[in-house]
Amino acid sequence: MRSGAKVAIVGGVFVVVASGVGYGGYNLWNGITGGSDGTVSTSGADGKKTGPVTGEEVTATAKDFLAAWAGGESERAAQLTNNPVAAGPALLGFREEAKVSAARIVPGTPNGTTVPFTVQATVTYEGVSKPWTYTSQLTVVRGLTTGRPLVDWQASVVHPKLTAGASLRTGGAKSGEIEAVDHKGRVLTAEKYPSLGPVLAQLRERYGSTTGGEPGLELYVDSGAEGVPDTTLLSLRKGEPGKLETTIDADVQAAAEKAVARYGKASVVAIQPTTGAVRAVANSPANGFNAAFEGKKMPGSTLKIVTAALLLEKGLVKANEVTDCPQNVMYQGRTFHNLDNFALEGRTFGYVFAKSCNTAFIKKIDDVHDDSALGKEAREVFGIGLEWKTGILSMDGKIPDETGGEAAAQYIGQGTVQMNPLNIASITATAKAGVFRQPYLVAADVDDREFAVAERRLPLSVAKQLREMMRTTATASYGTATRAMASVGGDKGAKTGSAEVDGQATSDSWFTGFSNDLAAAAFVEGAGHGGDAAGPVVARVLRAG
Repeated sequence: MRSGAKVAIVGGVFVVVASGVGYGGYNLWNGITGGSDGTVSTSGADGKKTGPVTGEEVTATAKDFLAAWAGGESERAAQLTNNPVAAGPALLGFREEAKVSAARIVPGTPNGTTVPFTVQATVTYEGVSKPWTYTSQLTVVRGLTTGRPLVDWQASVVHPKLTAGASLRTGGAKSGEIEAVDHKGRVLTAEKYPSLGPVLAQLRERYGSTTGGEPGLELYVDSGAEGVPDTTLLSLRKGEPGKLETTIDADVQAAAEKAVARYGKASVVAIQPTTGAVRAVANSPANGFNAAFEGKKMPGSTLKIVTAALLLEKGLVKANEVTDCPQNVMYQGRTFHNLDNFALEGRTFGYVFAKSCNTAFIKKIDDVHDDSALGKEAREVFGIGLEWKTGILSMDGKIPDETGGEAAAQYIGQGTVQMNPLNIASITATAKAGVFRQPYLVAADVDDREFAVAERRLPLSVAKQLREMMRTTATASYGTATRAMASVGGDKGAKTGSAEVDGQATSDSWFTGFSNDLAAAAFVEGAGHGGDAAGPVVARVLRAG
């Protein structure tokens, strides 16, 4: 035990009060060789115990590990894991870097080989002490080389938000506090709007030093990676916040949060077409990864907005002229079909767009005479891939150059296309406004960012036809988006999508639409047709606008 630490074990609870005296590193040799101060029963031919760990081993190993950790014995605790090289510094840092001055660890009831536990700690720094309580879990496995029962080491054992390469630290915050407000001056917090948690963390990281805010004292997860914001776990002393105005609309954000909360994995973004201002961004789960801005998914038929614009620009189709929509079509050895293998005869391009006919789009590829034309249209008109500077991390969409069947798949939003709700909402906003306006969360003049600018705008006749086809999709009796958009008022239009993902039984649900001066797009993983899941999400957000 380290000098000055007092440990007691009472009723299965491990308690330590540290005197502030440091303790040494872990014994690497014993950790590697599986050294043990106890006798290990054997069953293998080489005298090494084999087979699954027993319930008694799980309980005993968890008890020994938690006792050593609570006692500040990083050397001993690390040797009770299957990776002492990684475990040692992390357990040592719990005291020396995170400044934990006292700890009480309460193990829960094992569930198989997994043992949950609660840490009740006190963090002390610069004369300030605060309680810190959280839960985590560990799993016991049998050592591959020693046969000993060991804790399967993961950084998350120390804290559930700790990842490999990250560390716990207590000290002055790296950036000043911010008070983020929406475009009407209403305060935005992660407590009220959970999806904004990672957004606000990034905004603080980027703008905390420019808004006049003063740093406080914090216990935080140091990500250890450039561009990845730290995560505050405990505030010991609040700093003085500086105000940062965002483009978020609190009412639209609240609707977005509720809309995605129904699903296990879902994201939605809302944008004002006339400005590019992002009015809402929400994810489920709101777990730190902003899939709405950073995700990379196939968007399915929502991308037909771009494909239709390409075909209209090239004069290969007109909204009111008849086009073919067979059940199936083959392109360079690859067969494409419509949902439920439907076919349409004698229908206009506007009609087949509203019915989301895949084959009508695939049949036009040969007439385009350029496999990279779709990517060019997306970049030059819709701003896809132009390195958007939204104010936080974002992915601005990708349509890589492809040939043959892979290029054909891109026409219907499949294959190597990578999009997220931010990108698709922007595409819809461009169709509504007739010109691309880069989405943003913070005004450009706050930090002198230069917004991306598309090479050209949609020709007036193309924009008019595109909007009219989207209106038909959202209002006609045969439109695939009509049911989902029934509750939305104003000048409205939409496009449904479903993306077939390898290894996934049910397709991803996509939907995008506009109502007056608000455009939105949503994704729901594995939820099927766009109108069934993502559609209601978008409709709820549009109604709030």
